Amino acid sequence: MSAGNLQYKGQDLLLRLVLQPKSSRDQFVGMLGDELKIAITAPPVDGKANAHLIKFLSKQFKVAKSAVSVEKGLLSRHKLVRIHAPKQMPDFFKSFI
Repeated sequence: MSAGNLQYKGQDLLLRLVLQPKSSRDQFVGMLGDELKIAITAPPVDGKANAHLIKFLSKQFKVAKSAVSVEKGLLSRHKLVRIHAPKQMPDFFKSFI
């Protein structure tokens, strides 16, 4: 994982990712080009995928849902997500750090 898709701005963690909605389960998939691919079970309608992504990331990083925000790409599969002061790093990331 390069510095471009996982970087800190102060206490905040910024992630560049591509979302795969309507998956069979929620999971970190791996790298797709220069973005982190995340699969989620929610469909891409009426903001359900974004809401589910925020819930998934808040659990993975042990923060409140309000600490996770989609900075860019609300209507796109390609997103920039900000996680304010993550309490833990998921196991998936430990091999990259």
